[in-house]
Amino acid sequence: MKRKIQNIRGHCISRVIGIFCIMTLIPNWSYSQNGVSGKAPLTRILFVFDGSQSMYGHWKTGPKIVIAQRLLSELVDSIAFRPDIEMALRVYGHQYPVISKEERNCKDTKLEVPFSKANSERIKKKLKEVVPKGTTLIAYSLEKAANDFPMCKECRNIIILITDGIEECDGDPCAVSWALQRKGVILKPFVIGMGLSTEIMKQFECVGNYFDVTNEEVFKNVLSIVISQALNSTTVQVNLLDENGKPTESDVNMTFYDQQTGHVRYNYIHTINHRGNPDTLLIDPLGAYKMIVHTIPPVTVDSIQLTAGKHNIIAADTPQGSLNLKVRGRSDYKSLHCIIRQKGKMETLNVQDFNTTIKYIVGDYDLEVLSLPRLKFSVEVKQSHINTVEIPQPGIASILLTARGFASIFLEKDNRLELIYTMSETITRETLILQPGKYRLIYRPKQSRRSIYTKEKVFTVISGGSSQVRL
Repeated sequence: MKRKIQNIRGHCISRVIGIFCIMTLIPNWSYSQNGVSGKAPLTRILFVFDGSQSMYGHWKTGPKIVIAQRLLSELVDSIAFRPDIEMALRVYGHQYPVISKEERNCKDTKLEVPFSKANSERIKKKLKEVVPKGTTLIAYSLEKAANDFPMCKECRNIIILITDGIEECDGDPCAVSWALQRKGVILKPFVIGMGLSTEIMKQFECVGNYFDVTNEEVFKNVLSIVISQALNSTTVQVNLLDENGKPTESDVNMTFYDQQTGHVRYNYIHTINHRGNPDTLLIDPLGAYKMIVHTIPPVTVDSIQLTAGKHNIIAADTPQGSLNLKVRGRSDYKSLHCIIRQKGKMETLNVQDFNTTIKYIVGDYDLEVLSLPRLKFSVEVKQSHINTVEIPQPGIASILLTARGFASIFLEKDNRLELIYTMSETITRETLILQPGKYRLIYRPKQSRRSIYTKEKVFTVISGGSSQVRL
């Protein structure tokens, strides 16, 4: 089916000191499944700060370490008293100096300030104490950072990694990032770098979304944007469109998957609210989504990027009509099923019971009724119509054999025989519900060892009638 997505977007600034990565740990966070009534969970932010010797490098108005310390401290101050936030600080490359390229400590990372309430002063104090010394160990630091969050099922865990260089310890940040994403520990990170070569930039594409940076002012702006994305409420409206492009379809389940890991993030049953509009949902804006609308057949919208703090609209083409299956007159079937396939395809979309009505995406379908004999139809499902398929009332045939043996029933049509049923060799009588038509019973007793003892009998089944077939 056609896929549509429309986001009401804001602008995004992509400049910052050194390299700035954002990763999100997601312990299955979600708002209430009832939409905007859900309560936002506690957001825990872990700052992973670069204390390697390269941070002494001069950048615009001063050393990079000084600028990063000051701006990060200002950010910590700005969110210190929010009751829905907890913070922590991990630093790397700050404890052991680099003696030579061969002699560098590639495990030099430490959680300096763990998560707790009202710890902003401790974080700012520790930031001021950081003296760049060592090397850049991104992969190992990320591995350790994943364990810094105490257990909490209702918390949102966010990692903000600040560094001015690439991996120097033979670690593989891409492999670490991908492994953690596959496990559902983090989302695909954002990577922001300052004036790096094209070759180095490509190394970060596998870690996350890459952005370039140039100056101190933009660093400050980006910090604000990141926090805004992490904390602002983000609303989503899903428009399920009919053939006229109107959002009139509803009452169908929608699943939001993490685009990167494939993990299920949300399940909602689409609702038209009391104002006649698609209901508003609260969804975590961090990461990309794949949405599957569980119509028949399902409709998929890939690579959904939400704008944090905005009202996002996702549109999917889901025009539907109804298929009603019924048996004419009184039915002797205890249950009768019908296989539904898209026209010209062999894949089974659905098995629908008779005397039920189910919605399908508009289009042409092939139907195979599991009666005796099987009946096949083609039907067009039209928008907002109830499309009815009615089959004749069946009849009953009681088969009576003289002894156990080999017996089969054939439909006789256009001077051809079509095998529709084979009786068990262990029984001598059976009652079958058959569609109206002309049939032939062919039988040979089990104890007879010659084909000339084969017997046959022609019989007719009429709607609502019953007959005995004796051999």
